[in-house]
Amino acid sequence: MDLNGATWRKSTRSGSSGGDCVEVADNLSGVVLVRDTKDRDGGTLAFTPVSWASFVGLAKMLDRHA
Repeated sequence: MDLNGATWRKSTRSGSSGGDCVEVADNLSGVVLVRDTKDRDGGTLAFTPVSWASFVGLAKMLDRHA
């Protein structure tokens, strides 16, 4: 998979201390990429946009009920 066109942004839910940071690239067609900010070369997870939206929606719901 060619990641050269990925535009990475730090998740708004990442920790402010810099230790728990996740980056997301959702600008590529048909895929959402996720990686660890501290280890950018350590691997990238790929999700379909529908799967990613489901995950984010569930995470938000669980956060509201925590």
